[in-house]
Amino acid sequence: MTLLEHDTQRVEVDQDFNKFAQSQEADDDAASLTSSTTSLHSSLINYEWKHGRRYHSYQAGSYSFPNDEREQERMDMIHHVYYRTLNNRLFLAPINPDDGLRILDIGTGTGLWAIHLGEEHPAAQIIGNDLSPIQPRWVPPNVQFVVDDVELDWVHAGSEVKPYDYIHCRYMAGGIKDWPRLVKQMYDNLKPGGWVELQESDNTLYSQDGTLTKDNAIFRMMDGLMQACDKIGRTLDPAPSMKKWVEDAGFVNVTVQKFRLPVGSWPRDARLKEIGTLMAVNFIEGVEAFTAALFKDVLGWSQEEVAALNAEVKASAKRGNAHAIFDFLVITGQKPE
Repeated sequence: MTLLEHDTQRVEVDQDFNKFAQSQEADDDAASLTSSTTSLHSSLINYEWKHGRRYHSYQAGSYSFPNDEREQERMDMIHHVYYRTLNNRLFLAPINPDDGLRILDIGTGTGLWAIHLGEEHPAAQIIGNDLSPIQPRWVPPNVQFVVDDVELDWVHAGSEVKPYDYIHCRYMAGGIKDWPRLVKQMYDNLKPGGWVELQESDNTLYSQDGTLTKDNAIFRMMDGLMQACDKIGRTLDPAPSMKKWVEDAGFVNVTVQKFRLPVGSWPRDARLKEIGTLMAVNFIEGVEAFTAALFKDVLGWSQEEVAALNAEVKASAKRGNAHAIFDFLVITGQKPE
């Protein structure tokens, strides 16, 4: 296994922003940090409604976060965050989609990664699956979406799935019950020589300068989310174990690459500042989606307790004086020829 470090140098703080953060609160409107992305229209089906949000109905309860338009906008924004994090790349595996590769995108969400790839590589055949049919109807001709639960056996109409050349899985923390089984299914459904790629953040926040403490609301929220996901058997922090799962499944040429995801506009580097700004919006606009079901239904918090935490998370994300960072890991592996 090879570990390739990216963005390993210290993330420098923009001192002008640091002075601003110490002197005043950021504007209450999250739009001051960035504009929202355009939401994608979902198909008209029966959804589950709870806590004032809309959730998937197929395999109800297996995914603890909403699928409504507010959440779709946030997921589209996170797609851009990850794209910028990888220096404007959709994947790191040594593949060439223009060779007519058959590609699977697991947990495709709004389908933006699959659509983006399909537009850039029209010769590729791309399938995205998800529990929710929230993807747009008008997509590139080489892209299709299916409603499916990847934790079930990978069969269609009683026959085995046609093998893939490349399988992509991103941002699935908190949504999978048996990761080793899922990775083994990826292995079994790849052609010999095919590649798998897992992209996930290590969800233990830290700071390089000691500005993030355990009493910070964002840190406390992440800790609570991890506890809740552990209780329902769907870990929120699979990233540190992914290399082992990939190797145990039989993949070779396994590589781990690490990038930085700052939270807030405090980095000096322009690209990291952009990423950090959007990550702050991610918490400001997404905190209700993160905490609603897991804190109320799993941890047993009251509405008042959750609302208070949400307000503190938003305030902390707007201030940005805690220079919080996630590590973002990209694990690639090849099925032996």
